[in-house]
Amino acid sequence: MGYAGSYPDSAQQVVPIAVKILIAGGFGAGKTTMVSSVTEIRPLRTEEHLTASSMNVDVTYGVEEKTTTTVAMDFGRITIRDDLVVYLFGTPGQKRFWFMWDELAYGASGAVVLADTRRLADSFPSVDYFEQQGTPFMVAVNCFDGARRFAPEIVRSALNLSRDVPVMLCDARQRASCRDVLVTLVEHAIWLLSRPGSVGAAR
Repeated sequence: MGYAGSYPDSAQQVVPIAVKILIAGGFGAGKTTMVSSVTEIRPLRTEEHLTASSMNVDVTYGVEEKTTTTVAMDFGRITIRDDLVVYLFGTPGQKRFWFMWDELAYGASGAVVLADTRRLADSFPSVDYFEQQGTPFMVAVNCFDGARRFAPEIVRSALNLSRDVPVMLCDARQRASCRDVLVTLVEHAIWLLSRPGSVGAAR
């Protein structure tokens, strides 16, 4: 007698749901900055300084001030509730590191393609990849100081995106702006899963 309820803490423990989100995009688009802006922990970065030899490989037109590059990934974490944790993985943007994308994308619930209007064509590899993988994604246009700004619909047209794909302007340096991007992505992913015929849709 008296054993019932002897371990209330263990009985009430909540195992959090982990949501994995990728932050992708071209070289210098602001992926490391976005992860650093929203993470609640010290971000894991794998940046290395650009060298004279890498300058021959990494095209820096439009981002000449950039002195470092991500060679593996960026990592951050956001706790939404006790039972919901978001893990952010920033992908490397250079072509020579694209072989890592499959590993980083495994199990991802969605992806943000961070776009730079100064080098908009750099967004195509990420867009193509997530379309082919069937991963829910959105495009967030990082508004760099001094860069010309375009309406989201103009960017959508330039990237030949489906009307279903959300496109919004953002500032990767601002936590609130990055939060709005992530909320939009999650809502988009939920909407896709709720559509009739979608994998995981309610029956």
